[in-house]
Amino acid sequence: MKKIIITGATSGIGYELAVQLAKKGHKVGLIGRRTERLEQLAEEIGENAYYRTCDVTDHETASVMYQGLIDEMAGMDIMILNAGVGIDTLLPKWESDHKTIEVNVTAFVHGAHFAFNYFRSQKEGQIVGMSSIASHVSSGRASAYTASKHFISNYMTGLRQKANKLEMDLVISDIRPGYVVSEMTENNKSMFWVASTEKAVAQMVSAIEKKKKRAYITKRWRLIAIIASIIPQFVWDRLKS
Repeated sequence: MKKIIITGATSGIGYELAVQLAKKGHKVGLIGRRTERLEQLAEEIGENAYYRTCDVTDHETASVMYQGLIDEMAGMDIMILNAGVGIDTLLPKWESDHKTIEVNVTAFVHGAHFAFNYFRSQKEGQIVGMSSIASHVSSGRASAYTASKHFISNYMTGLRQKANKLEMDLVISDIRPGYVVSEMTENNKSMFWVASTEKAVAQMVSAIEKKKKRAYITKRWRLIAIIASIIPQFVWDRLKS
């Protein structure tokens, strides 16, 4: 049995991760902003669910909540940093970009630091970061979002190097999903190779269990990553997206 904390657990991938991991007998600590959703999820899972209502951009409170879950579960083996936002069309461009950076970058780094320091003291553990196939591309319509995913993947590579230097027994898993059915993608009409939440999360759980350093979800998205890596910069510069 592993003790696993999941941020962004109130919907989509985070919600399904909690369900599937709990079915495997693991304890799951749930972090999210919507108390009713957390209560619903905890009731569905049963005795192996623990939760705290928290906005991860409130770093001081988030640290307290992470530690509270660890104390209640009597430890932590895996931290899954899943909390994230996409484009918010209801907000002006700057406010939307600022929110994206605040959640996808700053709150992510805060959670990663908390987990890194905890696992350094514990001598072992696993940090799972939810990046995206978007980490390989650029988009004029979602520049902050794609940049935030670039950041997450690059940051996890650096964190892995830091762990190596400190000779830590720490696994850093970079999960890069393509299009997955969720609240975030429900209004996106241009999606392809769309995976159900259940299928995508099953592959994520398998990658986490195998302690993979990088996993494309679903696996076919590795092809897009390869194609994106060989596109010259001048092509990206000329795109009208």
